[in-house]
Amino acid sequence: MLYSSYQTMMDLSAPWRRAAALSSTWLESAGALPREAQGFRRLSAALDLIARSGTTHTRPAYGIDKVMLGNREVAVRERAALTLPFGTLLHFQKDATEEQPKMLLVAPMSGHFATLLRGTVKTLLRDHDVYVTDWHNARDVPMRAGRFALDDFVAYVMHFLEHIGPAGHVLAVCQPAVPVLVAAALMAQDNNPAQPRSMTLMAGPIDTRYNPSKVNQLAKTKPIEWFERKMISAVPWQFKGAGRRSYPGFVQLAAFMSMNLERHIKAHERYYQDVVEGNTARAAAHRTFYDEYFAVMDLPAEFYLQTVQSVFQDHDLPQGRMRWRGVKVEPKAIHRTALLTVEGELDDICTSGQTMAALDLCVGLRPAMRRHHLQTGAGHYGVFNGKRWTNEIYPRVRALVQGNSR
Repeated sequence: MLYSSYQTMMDLSAPWRRAAALSSTWLESAGALPREAQGFRRLSAALDLIARSGTTHTRPAYGIDKVMLGNREVAVRERAALTLPFGTLLHFQKDATEEQPKMLLVAPMSGHFATLLRGTVKTLLRDHDVYVTDWHNARDVPMRAGRFALDDFVAYVMHFLEHIGPAGHVLAVCQPAVPVLVAAALMAQDNNPAQPRSMTLMAGPIDTRYNPSKVNQLAKTKPIEWFERKMISAVPWQFKGAGRRSYPGFVQLAAFMSMNLERHIKAHERYYQDVVEGNTARAAAHRTFYDEYFAVMDLPAEFYLQTVQSVFQDHDLPQGRMRWRGVKVEPKAIHRTALLTVEGELDDICTSGQTMAALDLCVGLRPAMRRHHLQTGAGHYGVFNGKRWTNEIYPRVRALVQGNSR
């Protein structure tokens, strides 16, 4: 009932949001908003806020069509290298002949589309042949495609690495740090030739017993039955995935926003003032961020529930109890994959120590192949987007890849 009620509300309010958007656009285009016409400017700003009050389930565009390669600009094309029911291996193919290390960027399946990593992709493209796990919205995946659990996520990562081929590298942002480490361990245990040369885990919940955040504390205070009863809902009839049990993206968005509600309110208040005062650059930056932030995707229920239980409640991986389809996962088997863990000093989602715990699990690696970086002044999103990512974190990732590409 949760999902159906929400969708009904969104459908009923959609005409009002469209009307508000058209009215705001008309006021702007009609030239009726000189600086002294404060009343009209306030009306336009209010209408614009109403128009942007809803979520969307449409994946935004990456919008990456060129990149600097050395001292020249080259074209970039998106190509589906491999398409599976729950995700596409998306290749950002450069119009160049230079051979660069292949990098698989594993995006989180956590309520937002992989386009949230647009800035990460842009930076990686300078020196790497980049592939991205472009996860599909669960509400658009027909029931005939079957289930998708945490074990399947691991299988997809291994399948994508095998498709890329030997000598690849992998970088995981946030939630997929656990399945990526599991995939690397399983590939090492099988002596798989496609096991990655390097693995970068950024702001991921390897061991959430360290400095538990609000997210971690919630997971520990409720039994898994509570999450299934309160957070899971069937996809409504009008979508391709009708009947599929899912963790709706709007629920995850509400959870994220509640963690920093005051900051989001102030951001929208500032946006209103920027529109009124004609601060177009800052208003455009706000729209860009929240257009992406309010684009949500649903998660398959079994993936969400298995992740909550295994990663956040039972801590299976750090306690040596993790199994993948009956096979025990042995991170100590990793000998050839150099490891870099990255954390943000101010991260309130995946706090300090949780990602670095991977170093203690990968004891089969020589000390020189295990590195850690704590980024001062960075929150969760600052680890993979923005100036600190580009200027301070990325050079360490690039050095790790370059040092393990021969």
